[in-house]
Amino acid sequence: MEVSISDKKIKNILKEIIIEMIKEDREEFCALIQESIEEIGLANEIKEGRKNKLVDENRILNILKG
Repeated sequence: MEVSISDKKIKNILKEIIIEMIKEDREEFCALIQESIEEIGLANEIKEGRKNKLVDENRILNILKG
């Protein structure tokens, strides 16, 4: 037997969950959102870096040595 839920019902359930999370522990919810945004940013930077030409490791180490 297969159970199906409409998209509208899923959206309403998710909204209720998010609202409850904000009410119960706003600080933890904000930390979760912040971490998610940072992960998205990191993923975007990795994608962007893959498009560009690679830099020699020794060149980077020389720059860091100053």
